[in-house]
Amino acid sequence: MSATAPDFAELFAALPVAVLVVDPVGRVVHVNAAGEAMLNISERAMAGQHVDLFIRLPEVFAERRSGRMFAAYDADVGVGRVGRMRVDLLESALPDHPGWTIVTLRGTPAARAHERGAGARAAIGAAAMLAHEIKNPLSGIRGAAQLLSEGEGAGELTRLITTEVDRIAALIDRMQDFTDTRPPLLEPHNVYPLLDHVRQVASAGFARGIAIEERFDPSLPPALVDRDAFTQVLLNLVKNACEALVGQDGGRVTIATAYRHGMSASAGPGRPRRPLPIEISVIDNGPGAPADIAEHLFDPFVSGKAEGRGLGLSLVEKLVGDMGGIVSYAREGDPEQTVFRVLLPRATS
Repeated sequence: MSATAPDFAELFAALPVAVLVVDPVGRVVHVNAAGEAMLNISERAMAGQHVDLFIRLPEVFAERRSGRMFAAYDADVGVGRVGRMRVDLLESALPDHPGWTIVTLRGTPAARAHERGAGARAAIGAAAMLAHEIKNPLSGIRGAAQLLSEGEGAGELTRLITTEVDRIAALIDRMQDFTDTRPPLLEPHNVYPLLDHVRQVASAGFARGIAIEERFDPSLPPALVDRDAFTQVLLNLVKNACEALVGQDGGRVTIATAYRHGMSASAGPGRPRRPLPIEISVIDNGPGAPADIAEHLFDPFVSGKAEGRGLGLSLVEKLVGDMGGIVSYAREGDPEQTVFRVLLPRATS
């Protein structure tokens, strides 16, 4: 059997380094999957925008930039929504296309060491959080057990022990969600019954007293999702939106759906681009995330809430990624609103 030669789009998408194609006036035209992963922004969001919005060079390099051929090695560069990163950057002219350039980015060994260090810090943070959270209920259990052994208030103390043990188990369960490596059960689902279930659960509990509006595209086709994971993702996002409205008059949460023709992206490094036309957004008119953590909302142990653990949005990103989709945060509109946008694959007929 003869194999067909890959076309340009397949080769471009599969390149292992981040690549951006830039037109003569500096606007991004194409970005490959590695570029989307490094910048943490989809090609659709970058297309038509000036490249300097996503690759921010230090002034010492910007002054030397010729526009035709430029290289910076082990440079501290502002990269997309990630923040700053040490990279090797090469910008070169595209032959036979005057003014067009190709920008390539590759993380340096120092940057990769930093990423490993960040992973270690996350593990340390997890251990510290678990130690702190488990220590408190255990001390209560120990004291209750001592009093129980003396025969004082046996019934009440037994309930205290049961409650605190259940709280520990629930905490461990939340951490175990991140270690679940079982593949999701992806099946075609009409998302509207699932969204209705989410709205009912929310309205009966954490969203009581908050208006939840629906802005649905009635022609939305079935999505390829894991039913339980999808429900958990939307519950987490709606709960996050409701918590952002605490103490605010006129708080409102909107669940919106849309079909995005031509939308495609990679769900993670090394994963191919695929169509993700099913869009589900959870929107609230709260103040949004603090500016200093907005770029890191999906990182573990990052939270803008005083009592937050920083696990909810990390779990959302994991579950959406497991289903082959992507999730993003933005402040949009006038007046500005918070938008968490989930893009998912369509079920094939």
